Amino acid sequence: MPNPINEHMTQPLHIRTDDRGVCWLTLNRPHRANALNGELVQQLSAALAGIRADSSIRLLVLSGQGEVFCSGADLQSMQQLAAADMTVNQSDAFELALLLEGLASLPVPTLARVNGPAYGGAIGLIAACDIAIASNTANFAFSEVRLGLVPAVIAPYVIAAIGLRQARRWVLTGQRFDAKQAQTMGLLHQLVTADALDEAVEQQIQLLLQGGPQAQRQAKQLFNEWLKASPMAKQDTAELLADIRASSEGREGIDAFLTKRKPGWVK
Repeated sequence: MPNPINEHMTQPLHIRTDDRGVCWLTLNRPHRANALNGELVQQLSAALAGIRADSSIRLLVLSGQGEVFCSGADLQSMQQLAAADMTVNQSDAFELALLLEGLASLPVPTLARVNGPAYGGAIGLIAACDIAIASNTANFAFSEVRLGLVPAVIAPYVIAAIGLRQARRWVLTGQRFDAKQAQTMGLLHQLVTADALDEAVEQQIQLLLQGGPQAQRQAKQLFNEWLKASPMAKQDTAELLADIRASSEGREGIDAFLTKRKPGWVK
């Protein structure tokens, strides 16, 4: 029976593994700016589980289809969850927390190919990867606070990537920042022009393939032990996300965004 990860393509996630053992996961909701909804989160988690179980896979490349890497959470789905039973709301938030943990703890090297803008939860995906290479057309924002929300489940990975001091500024303001700023504060390792992105990613793949597979897995295990020591448990951050998006402020912020008006707290 063929490996289900190998040369498999499905919506809203494209999965492809080449003959070198490089697995490509491509977010494929370009009509929604590759926004994360429940289906996409579940498919990503299932793909990571498949990679984890397949010893022939050497590394993972995560990217987005089209001009956007990922716009973060699908706010229409989030609006529905905010009005749902709290058990359903918390379960969805926990699924995202499990996805990020699964990505960060994957035993093979992970590379984010950031082909365009990344907002909110998308920055968590980038921060959870070992290496991030981006096009200089990319821009970023922790947009949650402007929606009355909190970037709860991504916080441990973001703080590990850019440090608490930088996180305080960019999370509390929700201000957009460019790819150069993202590189300066450690979110990105390499910045290239859009037409040079694939070449830069391939060069990094070649470097990673020169490493011993078992040595890389052991190195990843060292990193994973550090992550386990983080005081911010996924259950706590998932509950915080669920609570805040079900709050009156969270509902107001999401509704204001979707109806293209200012939220009540903006005078």
